[in-house]
Amino acid sequence: MWSKEKAWQWYLSKPWIRGCNFLPSDCCSRLELWQELDFEKHLETSKRELKLAASIGYNSIRMILQFEVWDQQHDGFMERFERFISAAAEQGLSLMIVFANDCTVPKEWYRPMKLGPQHFDLGYHGGLKRSPHSGQRESVGYNSVLDELDTAERFFKMVREIIGRYARDKRILMWDLFNEPGNGNRGEISVPHVRRIFEEARNIAPDQPLTSCRWQGNPSDNLAAELSDIVSFHAYGNLEVQVGIIAKLRKFGRPMLNTEWLHRLFKCNVSECFPLFFLERIGCYNWGLVAGKSQTYEPWDLMWSEFEKDPEHCGFDFTKWQHDLFRPNLRPYDPHETNLIRRICTLADQTYPDKDK
Repeated sequence: MWSKEKAWQWYLSKPWIRGCNFLPSDCCSRLELWQELDFEKHLETSKRELKLAASIGYNSIRMILQFEVWDQQHDGFMERFERFISAAAEQGLSLMIVFANDCTVPKEWYRPMKLGPQHFDLGYHGGLKRSPHSGQRESVGYNSVLDELDTAERFFKMVREIIGRYARDKRILMWDLFNEPGNGNRGEISVPHVRRIFEEARNIAPDQPLTSCRWQGNPSDNLAAELSDIVSFHAYGNLEVQVGIIAKLRKFGRPMLNTEWLHRLFKCNVSECFPLFFLERIGCYNWGLVAGKSQTYEPWDLMWSEFEKDPEHCGFDFTKWQHDLFRPNLRPYDPHETNLIRRICTLADQTYPDKDK
């Protein structure tokens, strides 16, 4: 594990890190992006939208990979992955790469992912009616890759191959090894998975730091935070919530990044949160760029459930988009937001110059 001194040395050598979680608007899922089918079309869409991200001052994007595509279309996936990295680099965007993911559905809801044309449901966050955001709070989520021994071993082979190939590549900013470990009521179930993935990555000793987000204080993400070189977290709360989380995470004495934020219905908005992250020099990646097939501008379905239970006291403003910054025509959802982002990014580059250049 990196020392605190090494972590800060690395972090302070970078410009202020800011960007978004990226999926091109013509894809409903990560599988649709990475598979061979229609990749050329999705790459062209990505190039337009990556240019848009750079135009407002973003310098990085966060992306979750899809094991099933690596597993079934290995050589093609590796070639497509390299082409995507190059396309992002042409716009001055580094990549934060995510491997494992506990944001999952219960096993009785799970349907194996298949290559080919992808189904999506209109009007649902994430493009799926049965999703991790559908309000299943009692059931335990099923991690279809890591909970099965044979696929888990192939998954860790993927981790070793990709980190090993790009361990010295400056286009990769950071390895975010595990998205929301312990989510879906998995609690301590993913503790051995978290420990294993950090061990695999440490054995490679990449130039980039390792992280995994602290999300809700369960045993799996507590361990992830303790093993991380850079402390990352997810927070969709308002300004007061963000300040409270930042204050608590200072105990680690390490640089911090909020790798998922922006939830207008929770009053997690650009006007308050983005300046806060800049002033505290906390890296940040909002969820979503251009509204599209994944429909993450829609509220989580569990929020509709809360409204239906008690419409008189439900305080959500359903007239607002939840995530995403741009409309399908590439105009801003709210130009005041994107203009503020652009001004803050300009100020950031004057305040925290890029020492890598």
